[in-house]
Amino acid sequence: MTGLRLGPLLRYVDGSSATVWIETDRPGTAEVRCADGSGGTARTFRVAGHHYALVEVTGLTPGTTTPYEVFLDRARVWPPAEDEAFAPLPPSVVSTPGAEAGATVRVAFGSCRWASPPAGESDPVGPDALHGLAARIAADPDGERPDVLLLLGDQVYADEVSDATRAYLGARRDLDDPPGDQVTDYEEYTHLYYESWRDPLVRWLLSTVPTCMVFDDHDVIDDWNTSASWVDDMRATSWWGERVRSGLASYWVYQHLGNLSPRELAADPLYASVREHPDGTEVLRAFAARAEADAASVRWSYRRDFGRVRLLMVDSRAARVLAEGERAMLDPAEAAWVREQALDGRGTYDHLLIGTSLPWLLPHLVHDVEGWSSVLTRGDKGPRWARFGEWLRRAADLEHWAAFPESFGELAEVIAEAGTGPDAPATVCVLSGDVHHAYVAEPSWDTKGPGHGPGAAREGARGPDARVVQLTCSPVHNSIPPSIRLGFRFGWSTVARGLGRAFARHGRLGRPPVKWRKTGGPWFGNQLMTLTMRGRSSVLRLEHAHAAERPAPGTDAGQPGPGPEVRLRKVTETGLSG
Repeated sequence: MTGLRLGPLLRYVDGSSATVWIETDRPGTAEVRCADGSGGTARTFRVAGHHYALVEVTGLTPGTTTPYEVFLDRARVWPPAEDEAFAPLPPSVVSTPGAEAGATVRVAFGSCRWASPPAGESDPVGPDALHGLAARIAADPDGERPDVLLLLGDQVYADEVSDATRAYLGARRDLDDPPGDQVTDYEEYTHLYYESWRDPLVRWLLSTVPTCMVFDDHDVIDDWNTSASWVDDMRATSWWGERVRSGLASYWVYQHLGNLSPRELAADPLYASVREHPDGTEVLRAFAARAEADAASVRWSYRRDFGRVRLLMVDSRAARVLAEGERAMLDPAEAAWVREQALDGRGTYDHLLIGTSLPWLLPHLVHDVEGWSSVLTRGDKGPRWARFGEWLRRAADLEHWAAFPESFGELAEVIAEAGTGPDAPATVCVLSGDVHHAYVAEPSWDTKGPGHGPGAAREGARGPDARVVQLTCSPVHNSIPPSIRLGFRFGWSTVARGLGRAFARHGRLGRPPVKWRKTGGPWFGNQLMTLTMRGRSSVLRLEHAHAAERPAPGTDAGQPGPGPEVRLRKVTETGLSG
């Protein structure tokens, strides 16, 4: 009998349809049956010995919450009746948005999540914020829950594995051979996803809250696509080709497919080809090889509309142009797509969310050092400075939007254009992670011009009418070294800002098109942010995960399994508009 290996993951949801992703242990027919009679079926497809299905559920009623079950070859596999860990949890549901104007939309987001250790084992990095979210929803299924959960990168760590995964890798091959205790191929990537998403609470959460995902560097390797010379060095190794192809192929299967709407899936020739082949491995490997060799050959970015909230999830890793003198965070076609999607139908959305794994606005010292390093590595100060700039860029992870000055300015222009005029949204929020802490930063457009250099202010420029904020939230479940705490606290200080200006002067950097200030944070801990938007109002909430004593027997514990209960505790809540 066909069994369920991983999932279900509830991915795309609109008023009448949804997609549900699963991995099975053999070929078969997957079926999702909803309590109201709606549902859908799909045959599994095969990649590298693994079997998957993405089931399109149709016939849903707008504005309803409908329990569902998953069947494989007509046998029920979800919820798993034989697993006691799932017994206290409510049914998985599909909640569809209603058609009424001004409906509330809740978007929770964060990034950087190591897999939680098995129940009963100590957690070296503290409680998992996803556990806290799952426990809250399980304890009150009819209460507040996100309409969508945005996972903004580092869903798995291919280069920083757990002790259990290290033992698994050691049983497959000699860890003295490069790349040592890092994953090398597709099979090892499937183990990472299995470890991360098999956790009962997380598995149930992902089955009942829709998710949108995008990769960051650790989904492949730390510093992925930092520079052209970095890529050359990696391609010279014996193992990189297999690693990056496997990383992109597994990302397409486990994360990217679910980001797409049924209409986009139906028009995707790669998805059709993989499903039509008895084994889609070589088709997918060829695609991954093209994607690694030519960033412009694939678009990982996508758009989702949730009522009057628009989300643009922007690929800020694989879409880069890395040749010195031409460096850009996004290739020209990708940059044009972002602008087109931001401006399309202005007036039909009240809030614009730009999801990018890497923060746009950083502490001023970090921003200036990243811009300075880009000048050095370009060769403006000579070959010695260029070598130093490249070393610094890699050693200090100087690879955010600030390290691509033209792209930093272009994003500022898109935000200003989208946020200006009578059809402007109430807010434009840049949602990011990566930096293992949380903060809020607000830009103001420099209209004094003309400035100098790439992305410099232009005379006569006008700031947007929308309120613009950078919202950074990380990690969901990871370590926060003391050096990060100290470094980012200092990075926002007046002394650090003056030091950053010295670097900017040395590099002859022009004045950026925006000024900005930190208006919240920094906050450290395992955490999630939530935006609650209704009409033109928007409220931001930040919550930390905390361990708490489990309720006494006979009470509603909410969270199954041994060990302490994990709860989310509100740190701050503030209105952004309205």
